[in-house]
Amino acid sequence: MGLNTRRLLAAPLLVLAAGGGLLLAPSAAQAAGVTATVDVNSAPLKMRKSPSLTGTVVGTLRDNQKVTIVCAVTGPAVRGSVRTSTQWDRLSDGAYIAHAYVTGSKTIPRCVSTSPQAQPVKAKPAAGTYKIGTVHSADGAVNVRTGPSTAAPVKRAVGDGVTVQGVCGVVGSNVVGSVRTTTQWNRLTDGGYISHAYVVTPTLKLCPGASLTPPKTTPAITPEQFLAASVTGAQQGWREFGVPASVTIAQAILESGWGRSGLSTADRNYFGIKCQSGRFGTLASGCHDYVTQECSAAGKCFTTTASFRTYPTMGHSFRDHGNFLRVNSRYQPAFSYTKDANKFIWNVWKAGYATDPNYYMKITALMASYDLYKYDVWK
Repeated sequence: MGLNTRRLLAAPLLVLAAGGGLLLAPSAAQAAGVTATVDVNSAPLKMRKSPSLTGTVVGTLRDNQKVTIVCAVTGPAVRGSVRTSTQWDRLSDGAYIAHAYVTGSKTIPRCVSTSPQAQPVKAKPAAGTYKIGTVHSADGAVNVRTGPSTAAPVKRAVGDGVTVQGVCGVVGSNVVGSVRTTTQWNRLTDGGYISHAYVVTPTLKLCPGASLTPPKTTPAITPEQFLAASVTGAQQGWREFGVPASVTIAQAILESGWGRSGLSTADRNYFGIKCQSGRFGTLASGCHDYVTQECSAAGKCFTTTASFRTYPTMGHSFRDHGNFLRVNSRYQPAFSYTKDANKFIWNVWKAGYATDPNYYMKITALMASYDLYKYDVWK
């Protein structure tokens, strides 16, 4: 046997003919594995059976623990203590961990086998089919679920400041969140659902077949408590924008039914102020779509979708009411009477604020019946 033949036989066997196919030997790096370090700060890192947050947990790793990574695959994005990444690392025992929690200086090779557990990168949704929203949570991570309910299984969790891609909105479980209290859930591009109570987003359309009619609920406070809660925001509205506090409170009583309306209970919107092309100003926290009945000047009524502002507090709604009147030129004549509540609301009504011919009488009757004038402290 010649020298060249002996050298060929001594080399590692890389390719074997097998039934017409090829069997690839692993790369040297993949065979030996790459040593890396877990960085989770506090809670243990979960090892999963598949490269996904929904994969079965098969173990945990502590902070600073060394691991041997064989190769990497693509899976759902994870925001970790090291990075945000779609990479998942396969360990020497076959388990997977999110690369978002791993540090190391060596390059991790891609898994060369077509493992059924490896997940290809999904195509990016077409622009215009979704709207970007931002999660705002003072309560920790927010769950993205398989359905619009707090009882639905969790697909993943997202933290404060994370952006999500909302497609449309549906009604689901009522949630008290950091942005608002609402029954709206936003369907995301991956099919998951996140409560609108934690998301600041442009107006979302209704999901096909869905209704966002506000729930009819009973207020948790009495009229006396409503008045007490109204004073601070109403007086701040006068100081900032010049609308008499008595007028603001009376309008809130009439337009929200002492806080009984769906808008006020779900979105803290006491005056029915709408969003304009997705814009909600500086005092509101977002927009909420509702199916409403509206009527034309000719008296023809029809069903439509309207987008209303949502507020973090009652006071924000009251202050935005003052801002709304101040910035609309049609109401400017009223601001000649910022210290005369009756003349102020007369001019607001005459400028077309309400079509009800008895609106002025209703407002002044409320101001007199509940002595709302006592809240007009001109300072």
